Amino acid sequence: MSSSKVWFITGASRGFGRAWTEAALKRGDRVVATARDPRALDELAKTHSDAVLVLPLDVTDRDAVFEAVNQAHRHFKRLDVVLCNAGYGYMGAIEELEHEQVKANFDTNVFGTLSVVQAALPILRAQGSGHVLTMSSIGGIIGFPTGGSYTASKFVIEAMSEALAGEVAAFGIKVTIIEPGHFATEFRSSVQSPPVIEAYDPIRQAIRSSFKPGDFGDPAGTAAAIFEAVEAKEPPLRLVLGSTTIAKFRATYAARLSNWDKWEAVSNAAQGRQHV
Repeated sequence: MSSSKVWFITGASRGFGRAWTEAALKRGDRVVATARDPRALDELAKTHSDAVLVLPLDVTDRDAVFEAVNQAHRHFKRLDVVLCNAGYGYMGAIEELEHEQVKANFDTNVFGTLSVVQAALPILRAQGSGHVLTMSSIGGIIGFPTGGSYTASKFVIEAMSEALAGEVAAFGIKVTIIEPGHFATEFRSSVQSPPVIEAYDPIRQAIRSSFKPGDFGDPAGTAAAIFEAVEAKEPPLRLVLGSTTIAKFRATYAARLSNWDKWEAVSNAAQGRQHV
């Protein structure tokens, strides 16, 4: 294993964030663990003392994000892995969604990630190294019915991260989009939903019924994959987590290719007259 890394992790109090924080500390890395309620990390702070810096952080507070990232850098003198994990689900049919709640969801999932990345980039560029990990989802590839604003926010993370990767590669900065499938995290407890419109109940029930118990993996089993990516000389732009996830992605892309093929003649005709 390479030398000890310094991690900056948002949403470190539970779910994937907690699992990866604990695993990084266990392997000898140092971690700046942030959470809206840092008291949830008290035991971790006592156990690992000097190896962990716990900071309160709501990623929707842009000024607080910049202060936390800079404080992390001052404390450990460098940042090697910036993991933008904070986020939550706001699920519902598009007609059901409440405008202000969609904005709040994007403030955390999208703009919170953007703030963390923008705060970290000057530090990483000055170092000439670093690895940004952004949290997408199976919902960042598959926009399933009643996925609501959550899947929309994860599609944004995919596009933003892909653009970022092309922009910062010349500075020695790596970018990996993490795409988890279904895992037995505490994610469901943080999911919010609007008042339902009964007309969409059959669709909602069909989606719920499609989730099989065997699809849900153990979050603790994902840490090794994350470490392999951050230790790789050429890490993946996209890292899928879960044994059933890639098969679902393949089916989704096969359907997209079929759609494009079917309508290719119409698409080509839309070019109109070519101007030389």
